[in-house]
Amino acid sequence: MAIPVTDQPRSLDPLIRRAGQASFVLLGEASHGTYEFYRTRAAITQRLISEHGFDAVVIEGDWPETQRVNRFVRTQGADRTPEQALSGFQRFPTWMWRNTVVRDFVGWLRTTNATRKNDSKVGFYGMDLYSLAGSRQEVIRALTTLDPALAARTRTRYACLAAIDPSMQDTSVPAATGGPEACERNVTAVFDDVRRLTAERRRQAGAATEALFGLEQNARVVKNAVAYERTAMDMFSGASSWNVRDQHMFETVQAIRSHLGADARIVIWAHNSHLGDARATEMGRRGELNVGQLIRQRYGPAALLVGFTTHTGTVMAATEWGAPGRVMQVRPSLEGSYERLFHDTGIPNFLLDLSRGPQGLQQERLERAIGVQYLPASERSSHYFQTNLPRQFDMVLHFDTTRALQPLTPAPR
Repeated sequence: MAIPVTDQPRSLDPLIRRAGQASFVLLGEASHGTYEFYRTRAAITQRLISEHGFDAVVIEGDWPETQRVNRFVRTQGADRTPEQALSGFQRFPTWMWRNTVVRDFVGWLRTTNATRKNDSKVGFYGMDLYSLAGSRQEVIRALTTLDPALAARTRTRYACLAAIDPSMQDTSVPAATGGPEACERNVTAVFDDVRRLTAERRRQAGAATEALFGLEQNARVVKNAVAYERTAMDMFSGASSWNVRDQHMFETVQAIRSHLGADARIVIWAHNSHLGDARATEMGRRGELNVGQLIRQRYGPAALLVGFTTHTGTVMAATEWGAPGRVMQVRPSLEGSYERLFHDTGIPNFLLDLSRGPQGLQQERLERAIGVQYLPASERSSHYFQTNLPRQFDMVLHFDTTRALQPLTPAPR
């Protein structure tokens, strides 16, 4: 049965009750630029933190940039405003995390944490792997202080990264020899050394555990980003760079939980395509997996997967990769899609528990996915895929008409 969702916070009570019993709450989005998705996701997360004691928020963002925000929400670091803390998100698409909803949430989280002891402050982490250059720099910077000899060895091992990105050329060490396989061995050796070092330092009194975990995770990003780049460039390998990326995200979520404690409870923010169970979709039939599938397989009913959908409205998106974001009109959903089925109910916004949904939902239908690009001229091929929604998610939130996300830096219409 569809439960109407209004501006009244209590209209989300059925979802909060269900989520309050989970260890992992995965909150998706059908686009990277829709205000209602971000606003509702933030509202749900605030209640899970305040009412059910959740310990961390993990986003589809890069590690170094989210660590800066993590320091801010823990009332540490040099940043004094949410805007300053979020200013590290410079990679396209900047509006994905530098927007008014995330700004307000980050400010709320800092205020909430200010009244808590250090060991009970809620963390803010990133699980993506696009920060190869930044994570490399952070590893070397941290090791230069902790273990200068290991820092020197790491510089030499990381010399091979210049083949991926010339900006990482280090003239203080000899040029790298060997191919991609040798580079993967080198970055894996660094990761293993870093883990040994952080394990040793954690045993010392007064250890800065959050900083040590940050070092370890940056080394993990470098290791997995090299594997990602190799599979992305090798069209004949048969491996999927998508799988490398989502396995890294899952590995990161597990590492965060291990760092926070075996009973830590985590909210995850990412696109529907990462958080719905891939086995229920076209991508699963292509041999691709995702975070939602991996968490469900590992944790079963301790995970709650929540999807978001819309029929029409506006969205913040770009027409091509790297182009400026702008407000774009979203075409009405296609006939034969879940979005059109939801629109035809005549209920503007609603929550649907898919475990109790009508039998008709079991029929495979189209579902729309808008990323950072929106291509209306090729919408069917670019933005729709076949899925079985009740197998993909546990619950879904539908907002029939939605608005574009508002970046901190205004975008043109």
